[in-house]
Amino acid sequence: MRSIFLLLFLIPTLAFSNIWGRTGHRVTGHIAEKHLTRKARKAIKELLDGHSLAFASTYADEIKSDRSFSEYTPWHYVNYPLAQSYLESDKSEYGDLVVAIDSCITVLKNKNSTKKDKAFYLKFLIHLIGDLHQPMHAGIEADRGGNDIQVQWFGRGSNLHKVWDTNMLEAYGMSYYELGDELDRATTKNERRTIQQGTIVDWLGESHDYATELYNSVSVGEKLGYSYTYKYNPLLFERLQKGGLRLAKVLNDVFS
Repeated sequence: MRSIFLLLFLIPTLAFSNIWGRTGHRVTGHIAEKHLTRKARKAIKELLDGHSLAFASTYADEIKSDRSFSEYTPWHYVNYPLAQSYLESDKSEYGDLVVAIDSCITVLKNKNSTKKDKAFYLKFLIHLIGDLHQPMHAGIEADRGGNDIQVQWFGRGSNLHKVWDTNMLEAYGMSYYELGDELDRATTKNERRTIQQGTIVDWLGESHDYATELYNSVSVGEKLGYSYTYKYNPLLFERLQKGGLRLAKVLNDVFS
């Protein structure tokens, strides 16, 4: 499957920056929008006041500058040992990515939730499904999901987390809708159905497994460039594609 893409202030010590980047989140939102049911599309249009999923996908990062929303900082990731599964790992008392997604879905399915609350948690859900598919959001606590693993990216200082959030996408140079269209065209109907199978925990497990690979893909201080993008762009594109298709599945289920 990966070969297809060759064509192409609560807990400050744990807080991540540049989460999946604006482009990455917009790619997943753009892909998801293509696969919404009529019912889901209508409900989402009303809650987002006509805005697209791509437009709403960065909201959860934008509000991080407001300390009144600091309680949501731990929602963007989950840390647990690489040799463990999420279900057997110790859970954070502050919540995590899986807990956050479940909370958003609960609010959206509650008939008594206000439109304001539903809109807020819908924007979060759109964002969090994207984060779920970024492998370094399922890394380990010791290095803050790769934020503390310093590397060079085309001669400039970066870190493993940032490489996967923004550097690789920026280096590729496509707009979110160009890349989203390209990745969406790369799948058949049967492939999309297969991708959409599984649970939130299953999808997290994929990212966690890939995180292990990515930790082993670099050394501290290593100079990364074209060879790294050639090797890992297919995985990057796969995660974006799956994030978009699975976001559509989650939203269609919520608004069914």
